[in-house]
Amino acid sequence: MAPNDSAETNGGTRGTAAGRRKAARYIVPVAVAGVAAATIGLVPALASSGDPDLPKISAQELIEKIAASDAEQLSGTVKITTDLGIPSLGGLAESFAPGGAGGAGGKGGSSADPQERMTELASGTHTLRVAADGPDKQRLSILDNTSEYSLIRKGDQVWAYDSKSDEAYHATEDRAGKDAGKDAGKKSGHPVPEGVPTTPKALAEQVLEAAGPTTSVTVDGTAQVAGRDAYKLVVKPKQSGSTIGSVTVAVDAENGVPLKFTLLPSSGGKAIVDAGFTKVDFSKPDASSFTFTPPKGTEVTEADDAKAQHEADKGLGDLIPGAEGLGAGDQGAKNTKVIGEGWNAIAEITTPGSTGLPSKASGDVPAEAQQFLDALGDKVTGKFGSGTVFKTRLVNALMTDDGKVYVGAVTKDALVQAANNAS
Repeated sequence: MAPNDSAETNGGTRGTAAGRRKAARYIVPVAVAGVAAATIGLVPALASSGDPDLPKISAQELIEKIAASDAEQLSGTVKITTDLGIPSLGGLAESFAPGGAGGAGGKGGSSADPQERMTELASGTHTLRVAADGPDKQRLSILDNTSEYSLIRKGDQVWAYDSKSDEAYHATEDRAGKDAGKDAGKKSGHPVPEGVPTTPKALAEQVLEAAGPTTSVTVDGTAQVAGRDAYKLVVKPKQSGSTIGSVTVAVDAENGVPLKFTLLPSSGGKAIVDAGFTKVDFSKPDASSFTFTPPKGTEVTEADDAKAQHEADKGLGDLIPGAEGLGAGDQGAKNTKVIGEGWNAIAEITTPGSTGLPSKASGDVPAEAQQFLDALGDKVTGKFGSGTVFKTRLVNALMTDDGKVYVGAVTKDALVQAANNAS
């Protein structure tokens, strides 16, 4: 067993908010789920079988081992369980699910569109099959009982295929734009969701990048995951007020690849995100894993054709009326500031026109949407005035009646205090 060792890491704070389709403009809590997904990624419960006896290692050495990991070839099966504590959409589910009236498979959309399908991983339990052969060959498949959704990249070609609907989606990445650090999919005008954290490694990297002096990092024993010996790296906030209790990363003792990622809430209970390999192989995957030809009769949507159904990242523009332009270039920066640091960082967003939350009484919100909002939100008051806190088990958001939004992986009380201090 490896003894407890601790290390401090340096990093910064990041805040992310992504706008979605017009159909969702009244579902403000979906913005919270989107932030959660973008922040922690998405991945599952695996039982450890025995605690292997491994050489002693410090937390700093284990972090360096992760950073130095150069395993670019692998294939395996990943189970993902995500529980953000969001109530059921009820009658809205049909409208916003892929293939529903307002979903990706609705008028003008495609059920194979990656922008929509990757959000499925934000809730429930999913089984993924993954394969990678260097930075330009990757495949991710979401397995269902009777169908499969696959996202394949080979060079600058990206294909997605939904076997249930027999629909495919195709995009060509701008390699020059990518190499310059710009968004993928520039040629098509429709960003492909590159770097969606669907593996324990991607999740661990996001957490370690955000770690800083407000973070405790220790090694807490060993485990065996997917038949491989691993060290357990535990990351915890030093501050109180965060919704995050701890993050545990099982790191392959041989090659430094994270094999399992578990995020526990500070409030206790089951994991918010529990992700890991059930099977993993670090040999070169078969080349056929990265080739795709649409089956005869498949409906293919080109990224250019789908452009009208999606707008570039605009912050909360389609989710909060009057918030168009948030997160978009200089204007988004002017409308957003960060309060606090580390795990307690809160983004304060001022909506243009100081537009508050729409209501059923004003005629702006359908009855089903209002029911969903009421189930998710708590009315609060303070020095700032009044507003509504929308809750998940990870990210919470306070929207004041005068049109300000406070969002972060912090408790309701922390949001109210931040709003009071800003008044």
